[in-house]
Parts: sequence; structure tokens; C-alpha cells
Amino acid sequence: MAFHRIVVKLGTSTLTVGTPHLSMPRMVDIARQLAALRAKGTGIILVTSGAMAAGRERLGFPSLPKGTPGKQMLAAIGQPRLMALYEQVFSMYGLIPAQILLTRADLADRRRYLNSRNTLTALLDHGAIPVINENDTVATEEIRIGENDNLSALVANLLDADLLLLLTDQVGLYTADPRSDPDAILVNEVSEPEIPEALWKAAGGTESGLGTGGMLTKLQAADLARRSGTTVIIASGEMPDVLLRAAAGETVGTRFLPVATSVESRKRYILAGGRASGAVRIDPGAVQALGRGSSLLPVGVKSAEGAFERGDSIRVLDPSGREIARGIANYGANELARLIGKKSEEIETILGFNFGDEVIHRNDLVIL
Repeated sequence: MAFHRIVVKLGTSTLTVGTPHLSMPRMVDIARQLAALRAKGTGIILVTSGAMAAGRERLGFPSLPKGTPGKQMLAAIGQPRLMALYEQVFSMYGLIPAQILLTRADLADRRRYLNSRNTLTALLDHGAIPVINENDTVATEEIRIGENDNLSALVANLLDADLLLLLTDQVGLYTADPRSDPDAILVNEVSEPEIPEALWKAAGGTESGLGTGGMLTKLQAADLARRSGTTVIIASGEMPDVLLRAAAGETVGTRFLPVATSVESRKRYILAGGRASGAVRIDPGAVQALGRGSSLLPVGVKSAEGAFERGDSIRVLDPSGREIARGIANYGANELARLIGKKSEEIETILGFNFGDEVIHRNDLVIL
């Protein structure tokens, strides 16, 4: 089994190995495995916790009042320290880390979603490893245990990742809490379209579940990501070569099989804009190019119709006005009106900026 793009989520317990301190040996070992995967051509995205732990360590473990401002202060101090450590251990293996701070709002707004997608794709295309964390210094309700689990699922959806690997201090998902139930059994695979209710309860639906350790949020993240066509694995960060073994298709932890392909999921997202008010009319050459699987370039556009903004779902019309496709616009109607019939290399000269060579990228296009 070969995975083209992998999102790895590291929890604080994995980075600290259960101690109050970030573990350099653990971070070095993770970097070693990431380097081995990159050498095989795999795109790697790291979603990491640990900023507040790094801030607490840097301040000498102060006693702070409970509340959001204290957590935000720790994150503000710890985030640059965390990235400095990643830069240090990544450089040992020739890896280039790139800091990305996100909130859920960045992925909920279509335009910011598209901007994030384009930036992350560009980083991967140039061999860098995006290191993503929740923007805890400005977030409020986002700061809670396990939020980065859900963020990692959103990132996997954003980048059409093949695999989401959630590393934790547990071997995987059990049928009950293994700390209190000697009969608890490790669940090796979940293939049902709907995750069984018994597993939700085991993950934290009752007081005796694993929710205090964050297993519930991992199950929520797994459920979200698999509906976007991503395979999900919950495994222990303590397992030797866990990244390499998971990427090789070895049975580790608990595997959740996708319930839809990434293509189907993306098509549903694009087609969900059933009342798309904007449209572009294209020439016969562009119609043929789209049929061959190409992107829509400005040179093939004859007119822009209606009002739409960058990131909106718009209709693609043939010369007779028949809708032949739908996709996510890379440029708004006003911008596109200035690009009609122009070559892609002229975009920056005309607009003063460039969001890409395409009006609609082929990955954001559905042929009807």
C-alpha cells in the first residue's frame, strides 16, 4: 500500500513522552522517520501540539491561574520555541519545516480555505514539511484538549491526504478502557460506514471511557477524515518506526477505512453550491481541453457572468450556454473580466498578483 500524502498528528503526550519536558530524542526519531518517507516521494504534513508545554517549560513551570489568557500566554511563548526545536531536528536530516498557524475559521471560510490549500500545496511541491498548529494565541474556544485532532482531520480533507496518522499514548482504540477493564480488546480495524455506538462509548461516552485521554476527539477526527476519503490510523507514538510501518501498510493500532473516495468527497463539496450565481462561458478549444482532464485557463474564457468571488463554486458553460462543468473559482468575477482571453503568464502583470495559472484547477473541477 502506497500513500501519496500523509498527515501526521503529534499530541503533547507523544512529544513529552509523559514527562513535563519536550523530548529531544523523540523529536529526533520522528524527524528521522519523516526524512525516510520524504525520500520515497511522500508528501508529509505535520499537525503538532506542544506549544503550551514548551511555554510552561521555558517559564520554569509557573503556577498560573486557570483560564484562557494564561493558556494563550504559554502558547505565545512556547510556539517559537517549539518551531526552533523542529528546525533543529529537521535540519539534521535535510528537512525544511514551514510554520502554519490555523484556526477552524480559516478552513470554514471558502476564500481562506482556498488560500490555505494553495499555500500548503506550494510548500509540498517545493519539498517543505508544513508544521501546523492551532493558533492558540488568538483562539478562545478552540483551546481545549484534542482540538488538534479535529484540526488534523480538516487538514487531511483540505489537502486530499491518503492517510491521517493520529499518534497518542494509547496503542489504539479498545472495546473498553484497558486501564480498568482487563477484558478490553484492541480494535484492529473499523470498516463499517457508521462507527458502532459501542466504540463511541468506549472512547469517552461514559465516565469510564478514554475521553480524559483525548480518545473521543480522535474518534471524532477519524470519523470526519474517513468521510473525505482518507484512511485513518490511531497508534502509539511509543511504537518503534510507527510512521514507517503505518505508511508501509503494516497493521498498527486501529485502522479506519475510508467510506468515500477523495474524488467523490470533493465532487460533493463542489456540487453543493447548487445555486451558484456565477458562471464562465468558454470557447470550443477549452471545452475539448476540459474533456481531456485539463484545468481551465484564462485564454479559453470568453466571458464571466454574474457575481462571484474567489473560492465560490461557479458554473462552466460551453459556447451555446449549456452547463458542462462546475468548479471553484481561483479569481473573482471582476478580476476574471480583466483576464479573459489572456495567457497565464500575463496574470501578474495585469492584476498585480497571481493566485495561480488557472481560472479553475482540474482538482477543483467536476465535469457534468
